[in-house]
Amino acid sequence: MERQEEQVEQRRRELIRAALKARTFSYSPYSGYQVGAALLTETGRIYTGCNVENAAFGPTVCAERTAICKAVSEGEKKFLAIVVAGSPKGEMTQFSWPCGVCRQVLAEFCDPDRMQVIVAKSEEVFETRLLGALLPEGFTKKNLA
Repeated sequence: MERQEEQVEQRRRELIRAALKARTFSYSPYSGYQVGAALLTETGRIYTGCNVENAAFGPTVCAERTAICKAVSEGEKKFLAIVVAGSPKGEMTQFSWPCGVCRQVLAEFCDPDRMQVIVAKSEEVFETRLLGALLPEGFTKKNLA
């Protein structure tokens, strides 16, 4: 676990920059809420995503799930950390924690006691939680055994 924490610590600024950049690609004409995410895999690759809204709302995809789907579609299924940067259009004014659906999708692939979820306003202003703290008693494949 220490190695994982060290790896995330060493790359945290890079991940935050990647999430902030991904936020600029957000398609959010309805809410005006722009979100970017950067996902670090165990192999050291970073996958980014942004939120993509839809007029019907239901088909809207969060930045976190975009990054996860990109990674999985490239064969990656083991993740160390995700950074989420979201706020209304313009300046970063708030932290944007993953929604319940994104937390559940992360739980499909990640150890809740090891996966770091970082929310950031900037490289200097961020908070970190473990996935298990954000999704206690989550429903996972262990429940299906």
